[in-house]
Amino acid sequence: MTYEELLEIAPYSLDKEQKKMLLTKRLVDLTKHHRNNCKEYDQMLTSIGFDEDNVQDYSELPFLPVRLFKELSLKSIPDEEVVKTMTSSGTSGQAVSKIYLDKVTSSNQQKTMVKIVNEFTGSSRMPMIILDCPSVVKNRAMFSARGAGILGFSIFGAKKLYALDDDMHLDVEGLKEFLEKYQGQRIFMFGFTFMVWQHFYRELVRLKEEGITFDLSNGVLVHGGGWKKLVSEAVSPEEFHNCLKDVCGLDHIHDYYGMVEQTGCIYMQCECGHLHASIFSDVLIRRPEDFELCEVGERGIIQVVSAIPESYPGHSLITEDEGVLLGEDDCQCGRKGKYFKIFGRLKNAEIRGCSDTYAAKFN
Repeated sequence: MTYEELLEIAPYSLDKEQKKMLLTKRLVDLTKHHRNNCKEYDQMLTSIGFDEDNVQDYSELPFLPVRLFKELSLKSIPDEEVVKTMTSSGTSGQAVSKIYLDKVTSSNQQKTMVKIVNEFTGSSRMPMIILDCPSVVKNRAMFSARGAGILGFSIFGAKKLYALDDDMHLDVEGLKEFLEKYQGQRIFMFGFTFMVWQHFYRELVRLKEEGITFDLSNGVLVHGGGWKKLVSEAVSPEEFHNCLKDVCGLDHIHDYYGMVEQTGCIYMQCECGHLHASIFSDVLIRRPEDFELCEVGERGIIQVVSAIPESYPGHSLITEDEGVLLGEDDCQCGRKGKYFKIFGRLKNAEIRGCSDTYAAKFN
């Protein structure tokens, strides 16, 4: 099956066995492809005596640590085919991952994200409020994870407003005019979790005390990038949602989990508060002591697999995040596939999410 054929399938329509068969074939093919085209990847697999022809289930595939992309330039394409280099979030002094994309992988990332997000927001483009500043997306050749997130989600917006200026102050007048112009229409909103809280929610609270209010009851917010800073401030996802609803009527709120090392395959939060894996990717939870698969309800390290990456060997990665599998094919929202919960970074792992990296400035 080609990736174009995979894109024709509804993102949450396959049950466990159907998805296992489809993903195993695609991920074994990607393993062979990267082995033939990335010398370092081939050397790693050879060193452990791995034979992809014996794989019966994608859970048997070896995984690379995400940190490896900070230490090595891993790509399966010639330098002249690199059209975009994406970099991960990182605080000052931290090394960043570099992910090299060709036209095919970059295009498939965007197409995949559209298919996934449309399942939650609908397929119509909407007026869009970006809860960030415009300077983040200036360098189009060297995408930061934050800039890539904004540009990636911008395809869902028809007319766009950056709600913050480059000093991270809320553009109150611009927001008023935008909401008046598109009154009665559904508004798409995107931002990173800590920035939404720090620069949008808190400012709305201050303005409300002055008698200035905004009605965003027609809004749908997608946010992500890490909860580390908000957890330290004792702000739970439930409180985050309730506070935004209280201050501006915003009630349609979806968190998502994703990373620059597997852009496109994001895990969106459903109406029941669960993160979901689509047919384009999957999560596996592994025990830290031996990397065996965890049972449902057992905390462990998150492994992510993606059917997208052709330009670099990022199709099977072990993250530095801790999570738990809640179930498969039986979420009350009706979507098939695994659903899970993130607890955050593993102890002593670097701060890495867009939101958390930015929030480190406020420590």
